Amino acid sequence: MFYFDPLYFLIVGPIFALSFYVQNQLKSKFKKFSKQPLSANLTGKEVAEKMLNDHGIYDVKIISVKGQLSDHYNPQKKTVNLSESVYSKSNTAAVAVAAHECGHAVQHAKGYEWLKMRSILVPMVGVSSNLGIWILLGGAFLMQGSPLLGESLVSLGILAFATGTLFSLVTLPVEFDASKRAIYWLERKRIVNQRELVQSKEALNWAAGTYVVAALASIANLVYLWFRFGRRN
Repeated sequence: MFYFDPLYFLIVGPIFALSFYVQNQLKSKFKKFSKQPLSANLTGKEVAEKMLNDHGIYDVKIISVKGQLSDHYNPQKKTVNLSESVYSKSNTAAVAVAAHECGHAVQHAKGYEWLKMRSILVPMVGVSSNLGIWILLGGAFLMQGSPLLGESLVSLGILAFATGTLFSLVTLPVEFDASKRAIYWLERKRIVNQRELVQSKEALNWAAGTYVVAALASIANLVYLWFRFGRRN
């Protein structure tokens, strides 16, 4: 299988190393900032409620979910899902995450264009991520006996992977904007003091870094697929 091709590790390997570093830094920062009690003594849930209410959003529920760093906003169900370490905790990391997820709810309420685009891509990525690899491998297998059909399938498989890359790139402005809205609101409403504001920014910056690495990894995979298969067409 092409995953063991030295070219693959040459192109994608450095991204894996970067991803490992960013993930470790993210966990380290959140562990550190989770030990910093919030001066305002507000939990993640309470901060989320305040931010939503302040933006006139009353149809979004705030719920607790299991897992670590599993926080997310669901635009279909209109729920801000906060992990247990965020929902009921009062610390710098918790309020940063809660405000960030509410930033997505604000985007949804205001019709933020990049969020709309990402929502449109979600079902497409779901299909392409499941079928892309099989289409690509099938095309590579058929190239010897039926070059025209094989090349067509390879091109279709690479296009499926390109859809995932597009999704990763569209995700970047969505995440950066949500963090920007969160930090602006936390500062404007004096939810955090200056020290806590700096920590909140740092925590969200490292979280954003994971999306940057994911986008780079997707691009690297696409470049590899083109070198490995696409140039034959």
